[in-house]
Amino acid sequence: MTPTPLAPAPVTGRLRTGLRTLAILSCLPYIAIKAAWICGSRLGIPAGSSLLDHRTTMIVANSTSVLMDGAVVVIALLLTRPRGRRLPAWLLVPPIWVATGLLLPIMTGYPLQLLVRAGGGKTLAHDAARPFLDAWVFGVVYTGFILQGVALGTLFVLYAKDRWGHLWAGTLRGLPDTPTTPALRAGAVAASLAALVPGTTHLLWATGSTAGLNASRTAERSSDFYALEAVDVLFVVLMVAGVLLLAFRRGSATPLRVPLALAWAGSGATGCWGGWLCLASLGSVADIADRPTPAMVLTYAVQMLAGTLVVTLGAYFLAERAAGARPPSGLRA
Repeated sequence: MTPTPLAPAPVTGRLRTGLRTLAILSCLPYIAIKAAWICGSRLGIPAGSSLLDHRTTMIVANSTSVLMDGAVVVIALLLTRPRGRRLPAWLLVPPIWVATGLLLPIMTGYPLQLLVRAGGGKTLAHDAARPFLDAWVFGVVYTGFILQGVALGTLFVLYAKDRWGHLWAGTLRGLPDTPTTPALRAGAVAASLAALVPGTTHLLWATGSTAGLNASRTAERSSDFYALEAVDVLFVVLMVAGVLLLAFRRGSATPLRVPLALAWAGSGATGCWGGWLCLASLGSVADIADRPTPAMVLTYAVQMLAGTLVVTLGAYFLAERAAGARPPSGLRA
């Protein structure tokens, strides 16, 4: 007889229900503010803000961000409902990777910014002259993002452990070489070399260099800028460490889940923010001082490609593990 598959672990319960509720509720303030702006409200937007300069662009950008935050609600439901376990991995995992990549730098960067400011970090003198948004908006929005990240991230960890936990059991030492191991190593080296471009550039910017920055970004450097650049460097390092550990295990006793987690988090933050900034750089800018320089565009494009390559390598690695763990179709017990 054909072996009976293990019954799926329950996807409901107090913890999952609470996290799902938190994820959904934490989206509401952001969606409400964006919807108000789309409808013409100036809630939280001070007079003279650059957000008021291009009405059509603001509507398109805010509509897109509302849809993206609405996707968090859908993902939270899928991670906690039986139907979500039946979705193919290729349909569910990519949007979660994108959500991880966009939320992690905020979850890391915003608290770091507050910490640096509390320590006397430099702020911009001209912020008071032409503020972008009222200060309370950043607090509400970023707090919501952090709560979304915590809730959604925990839900995904629980979901992934139930569904795919067997794929990252054990240590790197126990991984056998396979026919695709040379390709994995070549891809890891290629991704690491590509990551040198954004890693070096962000490190230079984080340490005070203005090389490759446009005039606007050069003038707007503050403690917030340096904190975010340091966060960018951190995630590039995590990505490279994860993929190299996975490809060149060398008998390491490190649990397999460690490099996979590093590669997942690092590739998401590096690749998704690179893609987001690349997309933003395609918009028309009237003031030449605000136009991204070729170095900025190259940095964003390469970090997007490096992050995408790393997550692709991880996907192939896990797909191969899953295929090896699957019993042959003709097996009988």
